[in-house]
Amino acid sequence: MDGQAHADRLDAAQLGAELGERATLVQFSTAFCQPCRATRRTLAEVAGMVEGVAHVEIDAEAHLTLVRDLDISRTPTVLVLDAGGRIVRRAVGQPRTADVVAALGRAM
Repeated sequence: MDGQAHADRLDAAQLGAELGERATLVQFSTAFCQPCRATRRTLAEVAGMVEGVAHVEIDAEAHLTLVRDLDISRTPTVLVLDAGGRIVRRAVGQPRTADVVAALGRAM
């Protein structure tokens, strides 16, 4: 063991929001992160297009324990969770819409 706890599953209590019925897009952001704004728009747009998908944005600075547990070092970081809250994809930086849709396809 490397001494770090890596969560591979998240629940509504950890996220502070309900999981999507089919999948959840979790975005870790910080207040002054410029790419976070564009990422928010992209994820909200995809969540709006795909039924049963939720978009949850988490302020990294306000959730440092979760950030450490998940080993998140940059914002935006996007996690794609399946219906059970298992992390199936992880991406750092501003994602393209096509990549988010493709990742969701693997999650559902």
